[in-house]
Amino acid sequence: MTTVSACRAFPQILLVELVAQLAGIATIQQDGEGGFLAAIDQAEFGRAPLAGDTLIITARVVKSFGRLFMVAGEVSCCEESLLKVQLTLGVGKL
Repeated sequence: MTTVSACRAFPQILLVELVAQLAGIATIQQDGEGGFLAAIDQAEFGRAPLAGDTLIITARVVKSFGRLFMVAGEVSCCEESLLKVQLTLGVGKL
């Protein structure tokens, strides 16, 4: 007999995507302007979030270099850090 757990973990790499999407919204300055994740500069993962967890996602622009933006972000749940990440985003036409 096989037992399957009802609590499935959320893939942690998707936490990075959550921060990148939020940062993209914060950095895009014109309608229809696209963006891309240029680099994951640093990432520290905590535990994986579980189904039913409420996630709090933050992202702030640390500095910009023309169309490149360095972003610091965090994902937390119940005051527990699940991810601290530093990203570089590119914004504009490719």
